[in-house]
Amino acid sequence: MSLIEIIRQTDSHTFLSPQTRKFHKLGQFVVPAWALRQPRLKTGILLATLIALAVLSASSTVALSAPHSQGVAGVSAISIGFGSVVVNTTSPAQHLAVENTGSASLFISRVALSGTYASRFAQSNNCPSSLAVGASCTISLTFTPNTPGNSSATLIVWTAGLGSRKSVSLNGVGVTGGTPAAGLSPGSLAFASQPVGKTSGAGTATLDNAGTAALSISSVTITGANPGDFAQANNCGSSLSAGSSCTFNITFTPAASGSRTALLSVADNSAGSPQTVSLSGTGTVASASLSPTSLSFGNQSVNTTSGVLAATLTNGGTAALSLSSIALTGANAGAFAQTNTCGSSLAAGASCKVSVTFDPTATGSQSASVSFTDNASGSPQSLSLSGTGTSATVSLSPSSLSFGNQSVNTTSGVLAATLTNGGTAALSLSSIVLTGANAGAFAQTNTCGSSLAAGASCTVSVTFDPTATGSQSASVSFTDNASGSPQSLSLSGTGTSATVSLSPSSLSFANQPISVTSSTQIVTLTNGGSTALSISSLTITGTNAADFAEVANTCGSSVAAGANCSIGVAFTPSTSKSETASLAIADNATGSPQTVSLSGLGIHNVVLLWTPSSTSGVVGYNVYRGTTSGGESSTPLNSTPVSGTTFTDESVTAGSTYYYVVTTVGSDDTQSPASAESSSTVPST
Repeated sequence: MSLIEIIRQTDSHTFLSPQTRKFHKLGQFVVPAWALRQPRLKTGILLATLIALAVLSASSTVALSAPHSQGVAGVSAISIGFGSVVVNTTSPAQHLAVENTGSASLFISRVALSGTYASRFAQSNNCPSSLAVGASCTISLTFTPNTPGNSSATLIVWTAGLGSRKSVSLNGVGVTGGTPAAGLSPGSLAFASQPVGKTSGAGTATLDNAGTAALSISSVTITGANPGDFAQANNCGSSLSAGSSCTFNITFTPAASGSRTALLSVADNSAGSPQTVSLSGTGTVASASLSPTSLSFGNQSVNTTSGVLAATLTNGGTAALSLSSIALTGANAGAFAQTNTCGSSLAAGASCKVSVTFDPTATGSQSASVSFTDNASGSPQSLSLSGTGTSATVSLSPSSLSFGNQSVNTTSGVLAATLTNGGTAALSLSSIVLTGANAGAFAQTNTCGSSLAAGASCTVSVTFDPTATGSQSASVSFTDNASGSPQSLSLSGTGTSATVSLSPSSLSFANQPISVTSSTQIVTLTNGGSTALSISSLTITGTNAADFAEVANTCGSSVAAGANCSIGVAFTPSTSKSETASLAIADNATGSPQTVSLSGLGIHNVVLLWTPSSTSGVVGYNVYRGTTSGGESSTPLNSTPVSGTTFTDESVTAGSTYYYVVTTVGSDDTQSPASAESSSTVPST
């Protein structure tokens, strides 16, 4: 057998924890420290080591493999004692924990009991075949002796790897059957007075087994007159070992007032069974009463607060009255208000005061209750409240005013409405104001003041003064103490105005000889609106206003809706330049004043006039011009004979002097001798 085999074989049968596995280097070999402490192995290990050293002397190095990661089993105890157990009875179970303290999964192959008395012990477990790193499982063990005396055995847990099994020593003593001796103390528990429905603190009773055998507890019951008023909890279980004790915790929750009793009974296998404890206590209860049970406030004006009415709440019981809430409830709870001196608790025999006021927000009968939620019977208690809201009653006649059509920026006649207080209380008027989209188009005055007696009336007078065309509306709003406030008087009217159009919108006077008045041009004014057009003025303004003139006007001071009129304008230029002005018409139409643009050009012309010839056969005249006396051109200014006795020379230059003669033209195109010469000097401006 090699050294390595010796180490492995020995290790597989040696039960050491991982912490005790220490190693020593022997030459180039690593061996466990425990092996060097074993007398049987030490000599063989040394001999094997010397042989191995001799074999390895031919080699300079030896490679050693690092140990593999593996699971390591740890147990929570190395021995378990069961103490004395009556022969042929099974002890309570004791538990052993197995934990994997290694760095890899722990493989558990078997859990078994061994030893001479292994059959007197039993085990069950929840250990898997593979236990993860850091995980644990439980082995439960019991002892059932079949003869008196000491018994022992070993629990073995087989695992893979180093320390491949764990052993735990088991021992117990079988004893012959003894006699349990039960004692339950104190014999009675008296609880202090407790409010009905409230649970007391716990009272305790102790059960002792002074005998030589386990006490078997078959039942624990509470019986007697009021068993439901008491409750118990205990740590006794079904068996109490010899010399042991356990505790009962008992509480009292009275279901009714007065004396309450019951009996705690423990049935067992001891003499004198059942063991008992007498239980007693007194239930107490609060008793709430109200005086008076209702409050009536009579008539009260709407939105005013009544005087205070009060009621007294008295606790006539034997326990404190716990008040969880005092609240107003009912159909008109919002019309009442309450304050109180009760707090959250009222001592037995004590009383408190509830003060209530009535502030109706509407007319008519109103009711509510003050509700007292408490721990007294009949909770919640109720204090009935009642009252009647009264108020002034407002009516408007008529309820609306319609002004019809009204010219913009003119004030209508007055329309009036009557406000009447038909109620039984004075009407308090806090405001009378105009409201709505077009409130600024209306105005109001009134005779109402700030208060209107019951049965009285006042007048509201309204006018309409529209500032724009179209339908307009507003309201007179009355804010008061009557129901339905604010009341509203509806107002309506339509603003109307004339609509002016001018055709044409401009006049142009071209090439008008200076100081010669032009022919008249006409402007047509049309009123396309729904009301008469009032014309307040008609003027010509602008840079050259003096050279233009209104020469005809059929408009007058007013033009009916849908009608038209005409305005004539003439131009008399005073200069040979372009001239401008405007015809302005001031009226009641939108966009006033309306304007027509005026323009003209003054020019210098020489106008010739002559006396007609009396010679028969004359069909016309030729006009000849020269720039020197006697130097008239042989070509006439006119392209065809002038049929009349006037001719205008428009092709002249300012500041020049021109000389003219005229001849007659016969039907055979013969001309007469020239007339006497005439001259004209053109102004320089």
